[in-house]
Amino acid sequence: MGLVAYLTAGDPSLAATEQFVLAMAEAGADVIELGVPFSDPVADGPVIQRASERALRSGTTLAGVLSLVKSLRAKTEVPLVLFSYFNPVLQMGLEKFGDAAKAAGADGVLITDLTPEEAADYRAAMTSRGLDTIFLAAPTSTDERLALIAKSTSGFLYLISRTGVTGAKDQLADELPALARRVRRFTELPIAIGFGIKTPAQAAEVSKAADAAVVGSAIVDRLALNLDAEGRAKPGLVEAVLADVRALAAGVHSAPPDQSSRRGIPAASPI
Repeated sequence: MGLVAYLTAGDPSLAATEQFVLAMAEAGADVIELGVPFSDPVADGPVIQRASERALRSGTTLAGVLSLVKSLRAKTEVPLVLFSYFNPVLQMGLEKFGDAAKAAGADGVLITDLTPEEAADYRAAMTSRGLDTIFLAAPTSTDERLALIAKSTSGFLYLISRTGVTGAKDQLADELPALARRVRRFTELPIAIGFGIKTPAQAAEVSKAADAAVVGSAIVDRLALNLDAEGRAKPGLVEAVLADVRALAAGVHSAPPDQSSRRGIPAASPI
C-alpha cells in the first residue's frame, strides 16, 4: 500500500514546494503529485482552487514547475508526477513539454481534463520519452470506457472515489470496494484511489480496495491554515504539514492487504 501526496507547486512559492517535497518523501510519501497551477481548475474544489490562485500570484509557471522537478531530482529519488490541465501543456507544445519533463526527471504526467479519445498525440509524445501517462477512471465510467482508460494508462490507474471535484470528505463511499473490483477486471496496473480522502483511517480503509491512496486537499488545506493573510508561511508550517503526512503514511503502510481487490505491489514498483 502506498501514499500518493499532492501539492500545488508554487503554493506559497516554488522554494517552499521544494522544501515540502523533500520533507514529505522523508515522512513516508511514496509518490508526489506536483500540481501545475491553472486559472480554471474545473476538476478541483475550493481548497486547491485557492492554492492555484496563490501559486499563480507568486509567479509560478509550467516552466518554473519543470525547473523545480529538475532541482528535486538531484536531491531525491521519490517518483514525481506532474498533475496539470491540458492548456499549459498544449501552449508549451507536446514535444517541447515531453523533452523538458524527461530532462527534468519527471516520472509521469496526469492531465486532468484530457480524455483518452483525444490523447493519441499526447500519449505518443510522452511514451516515446519514457513518461507514464496516468488517466482518471470514475464511478460513472462504463465497462467499455474503463477498458479504454486502462489501455491508455501506464504507471498506475487513478480511480476517483466519487463524482464531483476534489476535496476532503468525512466519509468514503460505501460502494468503493465494489467499484475497485470492477476496475480491477480491466488492468493489472496498481490502482490509486483519490478524491475525498481526509484522515489516516480513511487512507487505511482505501487499502482494502486499492494499492495506493491519493491525498491532496487535506494536505493543501493544512498548508493554507498555516499561511498569514498575505500568503506567507507562519512559523511551524512545515512541521504542521509533515505531521499530517506522517500520520497518513502510517495509516496506509500499516494496513493489511485485501487480496479480493488489490493487485499487490512488487518490490520494484515506485509505489
